[in-house]
Amino acid sequence: MSIQLITPAAWTDYELIDSGNFQKLERFGDYILSRPEPQAIWDKSLSDTEWERSAHAIFRRDRQSPERGDWQTKPGMRDPWYVQFQQGGLSLKFKLALTTFKHVGLFPEQADNWLYLNNKIRALSANGSRPKVLNLFAYTGGASLAARQAGADVTHVDAVKPVISWARENMDYSELDNIRWMVEDAVKFVRREVRRGNRYNGIILDPPAYGRGPDGEKWVLEEQLNDLLKSCADLLDRTDFFFIINLYSLGFSSLILDNLIGQIFGNVPNPEWGELAVSDQAHKRLPLGVFYRFSS
Repeated sequence: MSIQLITPAAWTDYELIDSGNFQKLERFGDYILSRPEPQAIWDKSLSDTEWERSAHAIFRRDRQSPERGDWQTKPGMRDPWYVQFQQGGLSLKFKLALTTFKHVGLFPEQADNWLYLNNKIRALSANGSRPKVLNLFAYTGGASLAARQAGADVTHVDAVKPVISWARENMDYSELDNIRWMVEDAVKFVRREVRRGNRYNGIILDPPAYGRGPDGEKWVLEEQLNDLLKSCADLLDRTDFFFIINLYSLGFSSLILDNLIGQIFGNVPNPEWGELAVSDQAHKRLPLGVFYRFSS
């Protein structure tokens, strides 16, 4: 089954206002940001003047770097600042900040996956057990917070120590505790867990296209994803389970994930796969990655 996910409309602290001309205009809480978006190849619905007038911060790429840049901010723009997500029984709080990579510490298109996690974990907990959840390439912890608030024992793995610190702050702001933090290369961690015979009821993957581990380990998505998924299959509980993977790399379709999952995990129950997307005010749907998820 192929489906498309749209960010929940009831999220009052986030809104995609407009998109186009390789940019997106978003509201995070009290502030509106303009930043690059390579998949927004259509025209903007609002004028350039409206964008300039609305935005509290505009990201300008460094001509010497395809990834880095600087933010041009208006007086009164706070950095960092905070937003909340309250929906479906979840109540989470996130610190946002303007980074040199254009990111702000939150991927709003993941909100539907947070609700999915909440529902699956609460269902698994119905028999009195506490599900074990592993979040790989976990960044600032949106999925980790949702899983922990739903009642899971959560292991959060990311190779970047400052990002782990950011995720710990989000845990504190959300009034949660007892997440297991691992500053670790995801591939090495998973292989070690397999050797130890450990199992998890839920596994979440958000791998980047490229990355480096804490000891310089190289991650290249198309070269290593196949083997990582094989190790994850060995880690996943065989009775009570769920699995979520998201890919953000241009050129990766959900068909690639469908082929990988089918070959490695077999005929999985309750599969859902397709595109992550967010609609702007003009109802243009901005694709922000592909996903595959299944559960017992």
